[in-house]
Amino acid sequence: MIFLSTGKAPGKLYLAGEYAVVETGFPAVLTSVNKYVTVTINKSQNGGTIQSKNLNKELIHWNRQGTELVFDDSESQLQYILAAISFVEKYALERNVKLCYYDLLVTSELDSEDGKKYGLGSSAAVTVAVVKTLGDFYHLGLSAMDIYKISAISHLSVQGNGSLGDIAASAFGGIVAYYSPDRNWIFNMIRNHSITEILSLDWPKLQIESLELPDNLELTVGWTGSPASTSILVDRIALTKAQKVEKYQNFLHASRQNVERLIDGFKTNNSELIKEMFSKYRDLLDDLAEFSDVHIETELLTKLCDIAEKLGGSAKTSGAGGGDCGIVLSDKQLDIAELKKEWRQVGITPLTLKIGDIIAHA
Repeated sequence: MIFLSTGKAPGKLYLAGEYAVVETGFPAVLTSVNKYVTVTINKSQNGGTIQSKNLNKELIHWNRQGTELVFDDSESQLQYILAAISFVEKYALERNVKLCYYDLLVTSELDSEDGKKYGLGSSAAVTVAVVKTLGDFYHLGLSAMDIYKISAISHLSVQGNGSLGDIAASAFGGIVAYYSPDRNWIFNMIRNHSITEILSLDWPKLQIESLELPDNLELTVGWTGSPASTSILVDRIALTKAQKVEKYQNFLHASRQNVERLIDGFKTNNSELIKEMFSKYRDLLDDLAEFSDVHIETELLTKLCDIAEKLGGSAKTSGAGGGDCGIVLSDKQLDIAELKKEWRQVGITPLTLKIGDIIAHA
C-alpha cells in the first residue's frame, strides 16, 4: 500500500447518441474534455475524512464498523463517493488487501466559478476519480475497463438508471464509441456475484472503443449558463416511449444508423462524413423533441447552433439539452474568433475545452 495517491478523471460531452443510448445495446459517441475531477487520498491513523467544496461542508468524518464506512451525511455527491469507496474496498477485500483509514479530498473543475454545472458529467467523473485513485492507493492494478465497471456499478447503485456513457468517457479519456450494456443484468450481478466475477465477465451488449478526431477538424463548445436536469428530461422521454411506440422506435432506428455511420467516419478519417452525421443528429433530436413535447433545444442553444452553421460549422446540443452546452465541429479554417464574438453578443459563454487526455491504465 502507498501512503498518498492522487488521480483524476475528465468530464465529458456527448457528440451523438443522446437519449437512444439509454436503451441496451444502442451506440453513442462521447468525448472527454480537459476539465477534471481530482482526488487525493492520504493515509491516516484513527478515522478518516472526506472533503469536497461541492459538498457544501468543510470536512466529513468517517469511521469503520467492521468493513463498512460509518458517517452522518446524505448529500448527493457524497453518495457517489461512498458507493465508489464501498465497491473498490469490496474488491480489495476479495484480493486479501487490508483496509485502512485515509483522508480523501475531491477538487473539481467541472462547475463554473459561481457553482453552476456546465453539464460535463460531474457525478460520473467524481465516481471514476475515486475508483481510479483508491485502486492505485490499494495497489489493485485496475485497467481502464475495470475502472469503468466498478464505477458503473457504483453509479447505478446510487442513481438506479442511466446509460453509463459518461462513465466510459471519464474512465477511458479521449473520444469513445460506446454501446450501452444491459443494466438489468448488471443489477442481478451486483446482487448475486463478487466484484472479481463481475470484472472478469464480458457484459452483455457493452462495447467501448477509442476513436480519434481527424487532424483537420476542431471542436468548440459554448455554454448557455443554464444548467439542465438530465434525469427529468430522460424521464419525460421514457413516458413518450410508452405512449408513442412507433415514433420512438423510428427514432431509435434512425439514431443507430446515424451514430454507426459517425463511428465509421472516425474510423476511416472521413471528416465530411463526421460533420454530416453530427449535424444530422441535431435533426433527429428536433424530431424527438417535437413528438415527445420535450424542450431539448432551448432558444439559446438554437442561437448557438445557428450562428455556428451560418459561419460554416456543424453544430448540435450536447447531452439531454434543455440548457448546458452546445458543440461545434468544424474545419480549422472556420473563424473561431468571430464565432465566439457572436456567441457572446447573444449571451453564450465560449468554454476553453479541448478533447481530454486518453487515460493510460495498467
